[in-house]
Amino acid sequence: MKVTVVGAGVVGTLHAWQAVRRGHQVVQIEREAEARGASLRNFGQIWVSGRAGGEELRTALRARELWEETGARVPALGFRANGSLTPVRGPLELAVAEAAVARADAADRGYKLIGPGEARALNPALRGDFTAALYCERDAAVEPRTAQLALRAELSRSPGYTFLPGREVREVTGPGTVRDDHGDVHRADAVVLCTGAWLGGLVRELAGPDLPVRRVRLQMMQTAPLGEPLPTSVADADSFRYYPAYASPALDELNARQPQPETAAAHRMQLLMVQRADGGLTIGDTHEYAHPFAFDTVEEPYEHLTGVVESLLGRPLPRIRRRWAGVYAQCTEPGRVVHRQQVSEGVWLVTGPGGRGMTCAPAIAETTANELGW
Repeated sequence: MKVTVVGAGVVGTLHAWQAVRRGHQVVQIEREAEARGASLRNFGQIWVSGRAGGEELRTALRARELWEETGARVPALGFRANGSLTPVRGPLELAVAEAAVARADAADRGYKLIGPGEARALNPALRGDFTAALYCERDAAVEPRTAQLALRAELSRSPGYTFLPGREVREVTGPGTVRDDHGDVHRADAVVLCTGAWLGGLVRELAGPDLPVRRVRLQMMQTAPLGEPLPTSVADADSFRYYPAYASPALDELNARQPQPETAAAHRMQLLMVQRADGGLTIGDTHEYAHPFAFDTVEEPYEHLTGVVESLLGRPLPRIRRRWAGVYAQCTEPGRVVHRQQVSEGVWLVTGPGGRGMTCAPAIAETTANELGW
């Protein structure tokens, strides 16, 4: 079988990975010299802890297995089963954590509510004051800026794989056939469009104007090396307000009685933090939904995040080395992990995993491969 994958972000690259691993010939086309979208501008988290129960959690858990298997095969991914800690302060935040641990699927996530001493045994860098911490053993991480490069280096070892950068697919010219802006025609048994937040042009022509996917903008930053290990990923209690796993009467009470600070509420913020291979910290993030998006970044969210991180670490944050904004595509259909649609004969669109993209991409690609009979 011949497969054409359009897009070299994490979703596209893992579709190529699935096809090559199943013995097929693959051409992967990327409009940039390298992917530069949300797949690089994220935390590199395999984030099981906050996923909605049911299909989303099953997808995340399967993806977690696949990431670990792939990380063993491709060490340059930087896969590490680091788990996560969400420190909580006061009775309202503690009640939300207790409700999470009481979920029927808590064991699947590796939830455990622990005291400050046990939390610091797992992550000695957390020297700030907190009441308790929600530990999620199943969370993990990879290196987002280099993961696609590492996967593609391994893919390139296969004689049946071809990578074509700097080409934009412009037209579907027949069943399983596309033409790029170099005028080259690519014929295959299946074409998978994994174009991320690029939802105009050919995607709009094929899928129509009512695609149930929206674009979301975020701001993040990265520090100089911390100078000590941060052994787990870290979130704050504002993540309870954002992730569906934490919905409960206790969360309703938290929102009613202890609303977010003004800056955090205005920018729909939570703290997520992961240490990079070089020792720096990736820290975020914000969420902006209203179009048109701003073209610049604003300082107030960074100042808020700095204060939250310093209160948990009990020390000043290292110098900020990078700030950036990114845009991802998020499916708006309730309960759907990703939007997967046949848009022409032999052509499928796979988009809209939202903030689940890095976490769920291996399982999303596996499902596509199974459904298409690869």
